[in-house]
Amino acid sequence: MQIAERRAGRDVVLEHIGTAHDGAELAVLMDLARARVRPGQDELDLGIEADAGRGRPGVIMAKSSAVLWEVLTGAYSALGFDTIGDEAFAQLVLARVVEPTSKADSLRVLDELGVAHASLRTMFRSLGRAAAGGYRDQLAGACFAHAATSGDISLVLYDVTTLYFEAEHEDDLRKVGYSKERRVDPQIVVGLLVDRAGFPLEIGCFEGNKAEKHTIVPIITAFAARHAIADMVVVADAGMLSAGNLTELDQAGFSFIVGSRVTKAPIDLASHFGWHGEVFDDGQLIDTLTPKTGANTDNDPRLRAEPVWDPAIHTGSWRAIWAFSRRRYVRDNRTLTAQENRARDVVAGATTARTPRFVTTAGGARGLDETALARARRLTGLKGYVTNIAATVMPATEVIGAYHDLWHVEQSFRMSKTDLAARPIFHHTRDAIEAHLTVVLAALAVARYLQDATGLSIKKIIHTLRPLQEITVRLAGHDHIAADPLTPAAQQILDALDHSPR
Repeated sequence: MQIAERRAGRDVVLEHIGTAHDGAELAVLMDLARARVRPGQDELDLGIEADAGRGRPGVIMAKSSAVLWEVLTGAYSALGFDTIGDEAFAQLVLARVVEPTSKADSLRVLDELGVAHASLRTMFRSLGRAAAGGYRDQLAGACFAHAATSGDISLVLYDVTTLYFEAEHEDDLRKVGYSKERRVDPQIVVGLLVDRAGFPLEIGCFEGNKAEKHTIVPIITAFAARHAIADMVVVADAGMLSAGNLTELDQAGFSFIVGSRVTKAPIDLASHFGWHGEVFDDGQLIDTLTPKTGANTDNDPRLRAEPVWDPAIHTGSWRAIWAFSRRRYVRDNRTLTAQENRARDVVAGATTARTPRFVTTAGGARGLDETALARARRLTGLKGYVTNIAATVMPATEVIGAYHDLWHVEQSFRMSKTDLAARPIFHHTRDAIEAHLTVVLAALAVARYLQDATGLSIKKIIHTLRPLQEITVRLAGHDHIAADPLTPAAQQILDALDHSPR
């Protein structure tokens, strides 16, 4: 079977498709030839009816999700990760993007994708190379270069999470610590630094019993030293709020924006409460001061006007911004009502749950803490922000907007825990744990790169591209390649990435 063209009275063979020995092979060859003929070009009628029921069919030699793998490897290279030069490590990273699973099961994922891969032993050796060869530093450098050219690194977002282990005993790193999920398994604390769009820049690993607030300074200083950064804004939630942290960041020359605990509102807003009572307008902003430690000596409640923070004058305070939201007020009140009802049930003996908020115990008798409840009601709807950026440099609305960008780092953490399944971790040594987090960092960067470029979630990208198969069929000793046509959704992804399938 050949594809030919008539030129100057002669038949010129353009392509040899293959040789058929029976009707079934001829039918397959004709289908392949039809797919390769240009639109509008006629085909010769050989007078042979395809009969797939007779003779020997063609043999499928290989299948692969070629388009998906091209997109993944293209993103890996575009980020500069290929300069590491470790194919087994790259395969581990990209397999994790497709389907989070164990290192051993990654080979099954690669097999299903039709990717020729290294052996399991080589895969595990690549983790050793990642720890010994400084892969984390190389990846962090490439991530920074990408963010510097396509994003905004003048403002970075920081948050922490915990990753637990399927282990019975603690060691020097894996320790039982505070867990929002109330787990008692050994865990580690992981800090993640991202740009304001959520692209990962740095990841750090700490002992499981280390307080969240003690992780931010080491991560920020290491990041700044690695990239020789002298000035940037660091945004973090209220868990990072400590006098020591803020002082260290300020002394290092960094600006910061952190969430304030609502319990500080009565001190910061003493003037407002004294002159205006507990009345706030929806969307109202109060730009004032908060003491670095202890009582507020820079804000005189006898004065109606709030002071404008000046670092040269108000040496004992930071700038504080408080915002009131009617929507937050309604939500906070609903939460407090639920907590109050739970407390009343415990006091009345209607439930034997552990002691909830607003329940006090005195002389063996339980009672409702009316004072604490009234104080909490008084502060509903308020959200505070602490910064060392003067109002002349960044107005209050921009400070709040920068803080609200923290959802990007929370989204990245959700990806690392769910889409990329960073936990649970089954590694036992620090080097293996650090190597695992290096793989997770690289996979998260690839996923964020693709999401940012296409506007689609990584799950949607995988779901769209993975079914597109490239198949190698052997007919009469010749291998022929056939591929699924691109769907409109797949073409949209490729167009967004400016990628053309090979």
